[in-house]
Amino acid sequence: MSDRPLRLVVLGLSLSSAWGNGHATTYRALLKAFAARGHRVLFLERDVPWYASQRDLASPDYCELVLYRDLDDLRRWQDDIAAADAVVLGSYVPQGVAVGDLVQRIARGATAFYDIDTPVTLAKLARDDEEYIAARQVPQFDLYLSFTGGPTLRRLEREYGAPAARVLHCSVDPAVYQPLGGPRRWDLSYLGTYSDDRQPMLEALLLEPARRAPQLRFVVAGAQYPAGIDWPANVERLEHVAPADHPAFYTASRFTLNVTRQDMVQAGHSPSVRLFEAGACGTPVISDTWDGIEALFRPGEEILLATRPGQVLDILLGTAEPARDRLAAAFRQRVLGAHTAAHRAAELEGHLRAALRRHDHLAREQAAT
Repeated sequence: MSDRPLRLVVLGLSLSSAWGNGHATTYRALLKAFAARGHRVLFLERDVPWYASQRDLASPDYCELVLYRDLDDLRRWQDDIAAADAVVLGSYVPQGVAVGDLVQRIARGATAFYDIDTPVTLAKLARDDEEYIAARQVPQFDLYLSFTGGPTLRRLEREYGAPAARVLHCSVDPAVYQPLGGPRRWDLSYLGTYSDDRQPMLEALLLEPARRAPQLRFVVAGAQYPAGIDWPANVERLEHVAPADHPAFYTASRFTLNVTRQDMVQAGHSPSVRLFEAGACGTPVISDTWDGIEALFRPGEEILLATRPGQVLDILLGTAEPARDRLAAAFRQRVLGAHTAAHRAAELEGHLRAALRRHDHLAREQAAT
């Protein structure tokens, strides 16, 4: 088992469409790199109208992508799920609890839950909201892969009974995300879908600086922003930037902003994929603050932190181009040295093989009793 290729089945929110979600970008980079290690991947995605009308990846060349209509239709792939070496269920899969029950009932290999939204998941479970995973299911997964590291991993094991909680941060594909050169259109950019709990920080770190410095240029790109937002005249709005256009977006930004959801701020150790994407493109990041960010990047040398509008303006108005370029180069070096999809794929393989060994050992013990 330690050498042969693995057969992996992934049931995730979306691979085919990156519209309004960060899951697709994460899966694409990770599974492309995982397949490059010699493994075979089947991705099962619920066919929902929202993504059906916004698909930007119909047929990936690194895995088999299958769309299923509903739970009854999903059962057509029961044999693949049963025969796989490992089956991974992702967060926010429609009817995820029922899908998880199906996986845990029929899979003969190792099973894992891949939580791209761990702090949100735990907040939901704390209020008995089992939208896509039930608390009873956590101990039944051989492996709990979490976007969030740090103390959250111990909490998953101690409070929820996960047999093995392991961090698997997001990553970036450096073949796709790289500096492109060309003119800079914006002094500060932000790329992200609207979120109620992110909006106050976006107001503080981008919209208010824009109001105070009308000579600077800003942009906010992302879907689902409500009509009532007061956008300053020097803030451009883009409804959507397709993944293929992300490198051009970042490269056209002198700086880009990272804003974190409150559940993830409270948990800490939850880097956004936007951090790694921007870094690979050679664009320095101004980020809000949260526990664990200093374990990933050196503040002041690889990333800049801000909590108030004045701090953002000091950076935008007071950073000379040579200093900005040194920051960008250091940031990019750190990302390419530790946070590429190839790094994550190697980590995923290690976690899955360890889970398989534990799974097989437990099965032998149960057979012997």
